[in-house]
Amino acid sequence: MKETIFEQVASAASVLKLDLSAEEFALFAEDREFSEAGMEAVQMLLGYLSEKKQQTTIQTLLKMSRLPTKAPKTFENFDFSLLKGKDVERLKVLSSLNAIYSHRNLAFIGPAGTGKTHLAQAFGYACCQHGLKTYFIKASELRDRFTAARRSGKTDSCLNGLVRPSCLIIDEIGHCAFDKENTRLFFDLIDRRYNKEGSFNMIFTSNKNPALWREDFEEDATLLCTLDRIFDDATVFKLRGESFRGKKLETVSLQTGRVPTVEPAVTKE
Repeated sequence: MKETIFEQVASAASVLKLDLSAEEFALFAEDREFSEAGMEAVQMLLGYLSEKKQQTTIQTLLKMSRLPTKAPKTFENFDFSLLKGKDVERLKVLSSLNAIYSHRNLAFIGPAGTGKTHLAQAFGYACCQHGLKTYFIKASELRDRFTAARRSGKTDSCLNGLVRPSCLIIDEIGHCAFDKENTRLFFDLIDRRYNKEGSFNMIFTSNKNPALWREDFEEDATLLCTLDRIFDDATVFKLRGESFRGKKLETVSLQTGRVPTVEPAVTKE
């Protein structure tokens, strides 16, 4: 059902954080005998300003997310036709962001080049487009950040910054090792997000099955508790097959060698 011009003005005013209801604008327009064109002008102005503010917010969220903005990975530019199987639709529906509103974690597991990071980043990009704070970090960067925080005595500040985003994406679990202290900090992070309120979830990518993550984390008991919280309510997508990378690769074979010497022709007189 299409909104009335008064509802449109009220919606735009809400985005701009202006205290103006549909009823108040209707009374204001009536008292001043606004023409239809006058009311449309007000609606167009507030609509323009609200759209401008929303786009500015989205760009700020994208910048803070650490997601690539020059060539963003989105659901729109992911080639779903390369995937086969009865559950492909389960992947396509991720763009609805149902997972973040239902607090459902996601994990993309599979060999290199099968689209894990693209799908994770696409989800984060969609979150930013809907005004949800997102943060993307590789597992190796997370480990280094934990180590630096321990040395500087700022572990609480480090964890708070990672708990705050609605969507936290941790890429490439299994590509680096976490020592005992960093494993405990990893648990603290997951535990705090597990008890977080509002719309939130976590996304993981890995070339290893979660059962094998213990190979890269010390202290099995702590990791077990961590995995319990991660996968208490989660969907794991296992991607199999050949790498998508190199599909546009062109190979040109050339051979080098000596250029044969051409003897000058002898002219007979």
